[in-house]
Amino acid sequence: MLLVNQIKVYPNYTYDELRKKAAAVLKVFDSDINFVKIEKLSIDARKKPEIFFILSLLVDVKNENSVLKRCPVDRVSLYKEIKYSPIVNGAERLNNRPVIIGAGPAGLFCAYYLAKYGYRPIVFERGYDIDIRTKDVEEFFRTGVLKRNSNVQFGEGGAGAFSDGKLNTLVKDHFGRNKAVLELFVECGADENILTDAKPHIGTDVLVDVIKNLRNKIKSFGGEFRFNAEVTDINFNDGKVSEIVINKNIKHPAEVCVLAIGHSARNTFSMLYDKDIKLSQKEFAVGFRVEHDRKFIDDAMYGENNKFTKFLPTATYKLTYKASNGRGVYSFCMCPGGYVVNASSEMSRTCVNGMSYKARDSRHSNSAIIVTVDTKDFGSDHPLAGMYFQQKIEENAYNLAGGAIPVEYYKDFKNEVISGLTDLNNVEPDDMLSISPECKGRFLYSRLSDILPYEINETFVEGMEYFDRIIPGFAADNVILSGIESRTSSPIRIERDELFESVSHKGLYPAGEGAGYAGGIMSAAMDGMKVFEAIAAKYKCFEEMINDD
Repeated sequence: MLLVNQIKVYPNYTYDELRKKAAAVLKVFDSDINFVKIEKLSIDARKKPEIFFILSLLVDVKNENSVLKRCPVDRVSLYKEIKYSPIVNGAERLNNRPVIIGAGPAGLFCAYYLAKYGYRPIVFERGYDIDIRTKDVEEFFRTGVLKRNSNVQFGEGGAGAFSDGKLNTLVKDHFGRNKAVLELFVECGADENILTDAKPHIGTDVLVDVIKNLRNKIKSFGGEFRFNAEVTDINFNDGKVSEIVINKNIKHPAEVCVLAIGHSARNTFSMLYDKDIKLSQKEFAVGFRVEHDRKFIDDAMYGENNKFTKFLPTATYKLTYKASNGRGVYSFCMCPGGYVVNASSEMSRTCVNGMSYKARDSRHSNSAIIVTVDTKDFGSDHPLAGMYFQQKIEENAYNLAGGAIPVEYYKDFKNEVISGLTDLNNVEPDDMLSISPECKGRFLYSRLSDILPYEINETFVEGMEYFDRIIPGFAADNVILSGIESRTSSPIRIERDELFESVSHKGLYPAGEGAGYAGGIMSAAMDGMKVFEAIAAKYKCFEEMINDD
């Protein structure tokens, strides 16, 4: 099989066209090609309204070796599929089944492979299964009544279950983990196009069933799930894990414990600190959700009234800027045709996120525009200082709107930051009604500049004005801001060694985004796989131990 790169076609391409394009590059007749398959697809919109798909093709051609010799090496190569093949050769015996704390991407993928290879893991999740969790989240959107352990952050699927299901990652993958994750998602019900799209996504509505199917696969291999099971303590013997405590009173023996706790398990972070588990501060970013009309973004990315509109996905963008004070400003978690979501998980604290359904067809497209913060912003060298910083700004957001999502026109936010001109008492009722954000949860017009420190607000405005030069109209007066986007990544790193164990306590395996080693669904899933590999390299699976006995 040959891999042919840089095949340029219009979005309304046909299969026969792909064969002809491949034949031209390979310098063969169409009839010499047995079949063509898309390996990767990306969109080239640099010369809009001329839009092209750039494809990498897998081509089965007659006389493959002789064809390869005469082809340009920068366009054609022998396809070498990298199959994920973990090495499972641990020698130590396990007295107890491995425990995984958290059923987000890191926990689920670690559990899947541990179960598949005979380790029979038990997953403890503080929240509920995805069906109960979905009902609780929808009730929260309607009523504002928050359930502590069943919300947008907590429950089966983790925080990513109520986002967009974006599966793109910057992690370099030399071991086939990336493709293995995508293939497993497809097995569990995701659309096959995630295997080829350069920016794959599943969609929140589809992800619910995918998560459920993944859980059932894990159970079929001998894994076990326990929901409404919050790990409230971890006990140690001579610096090694000996047992975990569930819901304050149920003790469960464990010598291997995977900490896939997610970036919002703040009481768990506090418990780990009290146990003298080595933690460190980690930089992250904060900002606001920015909403634009979906057609505006589509036109900006593809050109107005593009003739290929029906063949193109809802448009995305990626923006970055280095501000005059040295802080980074960038777009994050862009949700085309999506919604702003009240993603709160603590009483009297408000935060937001973005989500899209598979169709990505809501009126607005939104993205977080965020500003980097570092340890000097935290005001302390305490390992949990970044978490306390997050909590403070979320309390500010809550106090502004009483638990609703605080929203504001960019014009008013900018005037307050730059010149102090905003007066919410003078906002006309018609203006209030014309905001019309696409929110999941109640919203209230508020003074967002009261949430963050002045320097971060000022940097946000500087970044927005720069982005307006790239996408004219991006910083228009009627652009809608929502706050606060504070959970971009974990503010804490649970330190681990080269064998993926905690540097301070053996048997603890920090994993995923909450532990500070990932930044999204894909990187968290792959990190969970790395932790599985570390466990499998050290311990025998239960099936082997039974055979030994």
